[in-house]
Amino acid sequence: MTNPPAETQGFVFNQTMMRIKDPAASLDFYQQVLGMTLYQRVDFADMSFSLYFMGYPSNHEGEPLPADAAERSRFTFQQSALLELTHNWGTEDDAAFEGYHDGNAEPRGFGHIGITVPDVDAACQRFEQLGVEFVKRPNDGSMKGLAFIKDPDGYWIEILNADSITDLIGEHGALSH
Repeated sequence: MTNPPAETQGFVFNQTMMRIKDPAASLDFYQQVLGMTLYQRVDFADMSFSLYFMGYPSNHEGEPLPADAAERSRFTFQQSALLELTHNWGTEDDAAFEGYHDGNAEPRGFGHIGITVPDVDAACQRFEQLGVEFVKRPNDGSMKGLAFIKDPDGYWIEILNADSITDLIGEHGALSH
């Protein structure tokens, strides 16, 4: 690994944003199905949209999120690898709204987010029981041991395990530095 430029010290990959149609469905999915925590909700009434910052509090396990709004905002924007769900008000009730492009149909672009789990099969059994839609199950195709599910907006989510993905790369790819 090369050393990054000194000027970038302190840079943090904070978030990736996905637009959502129905915040109730999306929040339920990311909290109850994937176990994420809602770090912060920000409403922009004058522009008719809301932001929901979701993630896994691995560095702060057991610590409550700050109660003060300004402190919570500062805390949220110091985290790494958050998911920012953006809801443009009214889409949830608009019968003509067909949803957002997930990037996996033409024209392709954004592909998926990835969630590392301790046991892919156990996670997928739970997803099955919860009625989650699968794109790929762990034993489908040539890339065994990983799965893809869809969120309520059709975005793909890769479900993987650090050990099994390393083995898979060793079988089908080439590990490099």
